[in-house]
Amino acid sequence: MEKDIVKGYIRYLKLQRGMSGNTLDAYQHDLRKLLDYLKGEQKDVREVTLEDLEHFSAGLHDIGINARSQCRILSGVRSFFRFLQLDGYRDDDPTELLESPQIGKNLPEVLSPEEVDTLEASIDLSKWEGHRNRAIIEVLFSCGLRVSELVNLKLSDLYLEEEYVRILGKGNKERLVPISQRAIRELGFWFDDRNLMRIKPGEEDYVFLNRYGSHLTRTMILIMIKRQAEAAGIKKTISPHTLRHSFATALLEGGADLRVIQALLGHESIGTTEIYTHIDTSTLRREILEHHPRNMKK
Repeated sequence: MEKDIVKGYIRYLKLQRGMSGNTLDAYQHDLRKLLDYLKGEQKDVREVTLEDLEHFSAGLHDIGINARSQCRILSGVRSFFRFLQLDGYRDDDPTELLESPQIGKNLPEVLSPEEVDTLEASIDLSKWEGHRNRAIIEVLFSCGLRVSELVNLKLSDLYLEEEYVRILGKGNKERLVPISQRAIRELGFWFDDRNLMRIKPGEEDYVFLNRYGSHLTRTMILIMIKRQAEAAGIKKTISPHTLRHSFATALLEGGADLRVIQALLGHESIGTTEIYTHIDTSTLRREILEHHPRNMKK
């Protein structure tokens, strides 16, 4: 019975919540922690009480899981029990009064435009991947993409004459994001190298490829950026998400409307989606041209 319930839950997340493969994997991984705990306690998910879940939560702390990760796991637990109630497996939701640990508001690291320049300048352009890596960093910073959006970016998503890229974000939601002239220029240098590559069948439409002609993975991007930061002498702990956050911070500091930034980032909240439907592409383009440092006139 448990296997059928879990299968139904994953199907619910995929079809009704529109979750991507990576998010689904994370939810399943966290759910397994709960199910393993309940198995040890000989508890059925249909009979779990708030007290059981409080013991589970306390156990996460005891084995050294940090507060932020505890909150993420408990968020998945709440989602699971809401599904059980919706699908008729339970009459109640025992997570309604389940508390999460308090976490501090640790702001993520941000790179200034000058630090992004330093990062890009440290790239060895004599290597075959040099122009590709500069284009990756510039597109992440100029467009504020998630790393998953970058690795899945297709040539057919680029409208470089119009200076836009089409992004398929979380929940398969599309958005248009303006792209700077500098990012377009870096892509052009990369395409000169890309055109000389032997590309694997089925991979021809991906913008960014590895040396074997296949599209990149998120891990490859993460490793590249961390190594490049070290080569550039940047002491901050950065990742691909740092460039996305730097994009948003640069716009906000430049005076852009917060609602426009939310739309450009493709945030998932209902409020953000409603706001996005009322902002046309000309407004998006004007805001990014006026407020992002890559577009400001020297």
